[in-house]
Amino acid sequence: MAYVPFFTITPALLAEVEQVAALRERIQNAVVDLAWIPALQKDTRTRNVHASTAIEGNPLTLEQVRALEEGRELSTPGARPKGEVINYFAGLRYVEKHAAKKALHHADILELHRILAGEVMDQGEAGKYRMIAVQVGQYRPPPPDAVSGLMFELLEWWNSAAAKLSPVLSSAILHYRFEAIHPFADGNGRTGRALALWELYRRGFDTHHIFAVDEYYWEDRPAYYAALQGVREAGEDMSAWLEYCAAGLRQTLQRVWLRIQTLQVGSAEKLVLRPRQEQLLHLLRDHGGMAPAEIWAALGVSRQGAMDLLRPLLDAGVVEKIGGNKTGRYVLKNA
Repeated sequence: MAYVPFFTITPALLAEVEQVAALRERIQNAVVDLAWIPALQKDTRTRNVHASTAIEGNPLTLEQVRALEEGRELSTPGARPKGEVINYFAGLRYVEKHAAKKALHHADILELHRILAGEVMDQGEAGKYRMIAVQVGQYRPPPPDAVSGLMFELLEWWNSAAAKLSPVLSSAILHYRFEAIHPFADGNGRTGRALALWELYRRGFDTHHIFAVDEYYWEDRPAYYAALQGVREAGEDMSAWLEYCAAGLRQTLQRVWLRIQTLQVGSAEKLVLRPRQEQLLHLLRDHGGMAPAEIWAALGVSRQGAMDLLRPLLDAGVVEKIGGNKTGRYVLKNA
């Protein structure tokens, strides 16, 4: 039996998809010939690795994940957190290497899982579909003897009907359906999110690999799990899930656009934003400018802390101060 996802293109979903398409076009036009794409790709890969492993309980911070990627020694709670992170970096590189592959097969899924879950599984074997029944919270996935057939149907859909949909939708459908089948004894969450990225890459949606979508799921894990559960509660109607994923992609692209703006200022130094600096740029964009006291109040930092965040942005020419010492305000340059 062929897999046929059930959903409705609601006005809210259509609006999100249109906004995503417009943002993507703006980003693609901006980054075609810029020399800092490799630095942005590296930062994006690190953010995706941190977010996707953190969703599953990995305790390493973004900076610790970045240190592992750069080969620096790291004191961690144990070998497993490091192993999960190192595996996920390898898994994303596998996806990037095979991004243009026209048809995906069981062997591709099994190899991706083998890379992601090798030596970090609680049960089962990496790179092999599960042979045991599993339960995820209140949800009981299909029995093990149904897994191979259900995955065959999903792959058949992915290699044919998925191409008729926007990649915004097809990646979200693939993400949910894979998690619903739960084909492995462990590591399904990480694998499912990597597959969703693979679909965006495969369809040419993220040609530069600079969209850290998994950060959206990680920043509000209860909402992520509720959105997945909501499909089951709605009788497998994916409409609300698609709205949720499209909104996440829109927010991700808005962040990417902000990062691009910081890298288009002609600074010789490539600027990688800290999370608080990214939050600050959002505030300045939304408010059109802010006084120093407004900034440290909004960010919950001291005056010195606010200046520590502002100084690299001022030096890079991303932010400028207008007005005098007492009445001055900080604004995005050329906003």
